[in-house]
Amino acid sequence: MPRDVFITDIAAFLPNDPVDNENIEKVLGMVGHTPSRTKKIILRNNGIKQRYYAIDPENGKTTHTNAQLSAEAVKRLQPNDDFSFDTIQCLCCGTASPDQLLPGHGSMVHGELGSLPCEVISTAGVCLSGASSLKYAYMSVASGNTENAVATGSDTASSFINSRNCAPNAAHNAADLEQQPGLAFESDFLRWMLSDGAGAAFLSSQKPESALSLRIDWIELLSHAGSMETCMYAGGKKKEDGTLTGWREAPSPEAAVDEGFMLIKQDARLLNREIISTMVDRTFPGIMEKRNISPDDITWFLPHYSSEYFRKELFDHFEKIGFPIPFDKWFTNLTTKGNTGAASIYIILEELFHSGRLKEGDRLLCFIPESGRFSIGYALLSVV
Repeated sequence: MPRDVFITDIAAFLPNDPVDNENIEKVLGMVGHTPSRTKKIILRNNGIKQRYYAIDPENGKTTHTNAQLSAEAVKRLQPNDDFSFDTIQCLCCGTASPDQLLPGHGSMVHGELGSLPCEVISTAGVCLSGASSLKYAYMSVASGNTENAVATGSDTASSFINSRNCAPNAAHNAADLEQQPGLAFESDFLRWMLSDGAGAAFLSSQKPESALSLRIDWIELLSHAGSMETCMYAGGKKKEDGTLTGWREAPSPEAAVDEGFMLIKQDARLLNREIISTMVDRTFPGIMEKRNISPDDITWFLPHYSSEYFRKELFDHFEKIGFPIPFDKWFTNLTTKGNTGAASIYIILEELFHSGRLKEGDRLLCFIPESGRFSIGYALLSVV
């Protein structure tokens, strides 16, 4: 039988001072030296009030690499008085934006920590890469392979959306955007949505005697790529038939840049049509049956959604499948911490874990969707 696994501490790191809506272009720069025509509409719909960037606002230079962000989160962990980096037995690191193609992101984080040899895992993908690293860490401890593990999720989206790396956006009719906010996703959405951050969790086979911890009851990760085409991507171009051409198939490295292979993109119409129905209607009923859970079992619902635009739709779809979760059970910090991709669920958990609002017996349902090619993660945690 697998052993119980406990998250005994969670930490987060958000670089530099928060950036409010009025100062985003001062930090990221203006694309084509022209202020965005759609920024206000997008920000009004996504609900974000501030976010963080690993960019010096004075000179536009990068202040932290992705690996450094992850390492800073790990450095803030305090699971016990004897904790040191050298006691980590398994280090699992997930990100959508590694600093380089090779070596793996986990190895670079390990290098930043400078700790003794340990098992190191890098998980790739988009938002779900952070949940994937958490699941590997969980399985390592549950199986008895290790006594502890550290899982991280991090992203430096600013490396994609900095103006120096962005092509001029396609023009949109402001009236169309007012009627269909989803249209903005095709160009400006990702610039005004994504931001930087990192989170880390310490997992142990031992439950602390004098402090609350989170027992991991289960983690479910499911991909719908077998029936869905790519929605969010970078390093490739999407063809009319829905397939991708990778950047190494470009005629030359220069052409890969000039032709937009390296830009981060979102198929907005596909996203709006499929994201909630796929992540809830097509996925959660099977989990409800497999895990034998009901809405009454849930004390807190922790959704990582990309925009407040989806909040009501998400609520309605859960209600439609017979799993209504009232808004007073929802906990999210999207408006103050932004959408930090693979780090988001850690940053949400960290705030709630240290808020003093949890009590023994509470059960937390985490929701982590990924629009890359439509993958979804659900996790159930119990406060013990």
